[in-house]
Amino acid sequence: MNHSIYSADRSTHLKIVVVALVAGVAVAGLSITARSGSDDGMTQTARVIKAGKPVVITSSNASLVR
Repeated sequence: MNHSIYSADRSTHLKIVVVALVAGVAVAGLSITARSGSDDGMTQTARVIKAGKPVVITSSNASLVR
């Protein structure tokens, strides 16, 4: 067994690639199955907000003199 990736032979590199691919497929499969569960109560509905009367907001306490 080689403890360095630089001196590893071809079969060791192949084993590393296979293990990484299997782990990636497993993570992707778990995430897809976790996401595709039932979405009861999680649906979003469109809400319409209608504009009301205009409001004047100021940050100054000074009086307006004309």
